[in-house]
Amino acid sequence: MLALRPARALLFAPLWATLFTVVSCRLRIPPHDEVARVARFVAHRCDWATMATISTHEPVVGQPFSNVFSVSDGPVGSSSGVPYMYLTKWEISVQDLKLNPQASLSMSLAQTPYCQQEGFDPQSPLCAHIILSGSVMEVNGTEADFAKKALFSRHPEMIDWPPGHNWFFAKFNITQVWVLDYFGGVKTVTPEEYFQATPDRKHH
Repeated sequence: MLALRPARALLFAPLWATLFTVVSCRLRIPPHDEVARVARFVAHRCDWATMATISTHEPVVGQPFSNVFSVSDGPVGSSSGVPYMYLTKWEISVQDLKLNPQASLSMSLAQTPYCQQEGFDPQSPLCAHIILSGSVMEVNGTEADFAKKALFSRHPEMIDWPPGHNWFFAKFNITQVWVLDYFGGVKTVTPEEYFQATPDRKHH
């Protein structure tokens, strides 16, 4: 193999350093026995989710209908635990929510580099995922301001979405949290436990 010329080696050095940093900075999930923290960790790390509604559209009226939505519970490093969304009434699932706001939201670390780095299949219990039960509701005032910051900081393309679609900010109002991150079956977390936890351990 030919040796790289000095100039070319210098050119590629920053790239190699970047790749080394990316590989080295592996996600570290909270311990399995800290279930609420695991849930908060997944919710903050994921930028999108699948949301299941009860369809109001033919020919599947009354049947579950799953769709993909961009979400954010806060700017990176500022987790609130509340999944916020940027919605329009033109969207098919939002039309379902108008009749029945109850929904289910799912997020998985398969959406991040974690499971691939660890060699976990997306369906493996070790590839942590959460299912949130609750309802979707529009937010206003200061909460809408936070939702805007949370979403636009992580999904900057949203800033240029057509204003004629009458976009609005909404949140997923959590009533139950389901966590699968290890063998032994799904675990449940109450909303109170969920919001009391933090996704990352604080260092003193």
